Amino acid sequence: MKKFARKISSLVACIAGALMFTAPAMAQVNLTVHKEVLPNGLTVLLHPNKQAPTVSCRLFYVTGSVHEVPGKSGLAHILEHELFKGTKKVGITDSIADAKFMATQDSLQALIRPAILAGDTATVKKLTAEHDSVVNEHRKIFVKDELWSAYQAAGGTGLNAFTSDLMTAYIVTLPKNKIELFMWLEADRMQNAVLREFYSERMVVREERRMRYDDKPTGRFIETLNSMIYEAFPYRVPTIGWPSDIMNLTREMADEHYRKYYKPRNAILVLAGDLDTTATMEMVKKYFGPIPTGEAFPPLTIRDPEQAGEKRLTVTRPDAPNMYALTFKTPEVGDSILYPLDIAEGVLNGRSGRLYKRLVQEEKLAVSVSASNSPNKYISEFGVTVNMRPDADPAKVEKIVWEELEKLKTEPVTERDFQKVKNRAYAGLVRSLTDMENVATMLAWYEMFGDYRIFLNWADQLNKVSAADVQTAAQKTFVKEKSVAGFLLKKINFTKNTSK
Repeated sequence: MKKFARKISSLVACIAGALMFTAPAMAQVNLTVHKEVLPNGLTVLLHPNKQAPTVSCRLFYVTGSVHEVPGKSGLAHILEHELFKGTKKVGITDSIADAKFMATQDSLQALIRPAILAGDTATVKKLTAEHDSVVNEHRKIFVKDELWSAYQAAGGTGLNAFTSDLMTAYIVTLPKNKIELFMWLEADRMQNAVLREFYSERMVVREERRMRYDDKPTGRFIETLNSMIYEAFPYRVPTIGWPSDIMNLTREMADEHYRKYYKPRNAILVLAGDLDTTATMEMVKKYFGPIPTGEAFPPLTIRDPEQAGEKRLTVTRPDAPNMYALTFKTPEVGDSILYPLDIAEGVLNGRSGRLYKRLVQEEKLAVSVSASNSPNKYISEFGVTVNMRPDADPAKVEKIVWEELEKLKTEPVTERDFQKVKNRAYAGLVRSLTDMENVATMLAWYEMFGDYRIFLNWADQLNKVSAADVQTAAQKTFVKEKSVAGFLLKKINFTKNTSK
């Protein structure tokens, strides 16, 4: 199943698919991008656009769950939380007392861990109470949410952060005369973050996991299905982390990961909006240039073996929504097969797509259906998801999906369907290229994949696709023995009527 990164990637492909089409009603659009890599490895992308007096700022750290070793899943995600706690300068009134409080907490946690392993509940209870008391005293010198408040006071909007398989992003949009604040705060956060309240935040993350995955029917279904799609490759590991790993993460683990990797060589800085390229680059170099390079991640050499055969998962729960999901692994971003698969997605997807017509309109078996070609680094996915009606026959739904996939393998896509996909992509461009937040995010995302120009050139490649290319891609991709199918079905409890 798709994770957030792959959802974004699919959207990028749709938008980029319109950038350079030259048809009578489709004006060619060029996106001006200045790229520069600082001596310390920081990659900088600037897109000047004066449509509004604001600048959308993105700082991507190219570290996510793919870089986590066994036993430390969820490390990147909890660091996303922790980096809002402040630095040696931000979020605290007394940095000397702050360091002493942190040392005391670390010492107590070092005593609590072996007591937990030994099953010494009395000692655990005593030490935990002492630890919590120290944390409460520590909080008295906090300046709560100072980083958030600084951005908001400067007129910042869209302030957020998120973690995926591949990266952790910090984002905000600021008035054009406030981007130096972004430079100062983020350069400080890159060098001087202090991981305060780590163990209470660990409980917050554990609760987040419980709400989003453990107690949610689709959460555990998607997580389990994902672990079947990927046998060895770390996309199988949930970004939020496995429950046991979350509870065994330590502040020392997180701090070591931060000190090594949250550094310029693993970072992408993107600014899009009303900016002067020369002046902005000078500012970037002033704040980020002196920061040490940091360590490179070990090469990610692990790959999945050839799939042995079709995989199927069936989960039944009383609260299940009745869902069918079918997934195929595809090559990584940059492989030519992804372009005809984009055409296949367009033919299948949407209210005018083949799957909607068959499953929703004609057979009345589903309330919604989607197809998604989701480019990604290392490995990509093509997926179909069907939200079935309560009385739908899952076997019939699956049969129809495969019938439509088989048609793509045996029947050429019509010129009308090609044009429909292109028109839809261009409409997406019109709606979204004026949004600098979207542009900044997409540039960062594709640079993370290897080169932001893949984003800009996607349309040109898509326009070269032929009907024969779509058939060939479908024949290579939509193979039963290489599929992973999942059913999340509502469990019906029958009560035997014993009355006469």
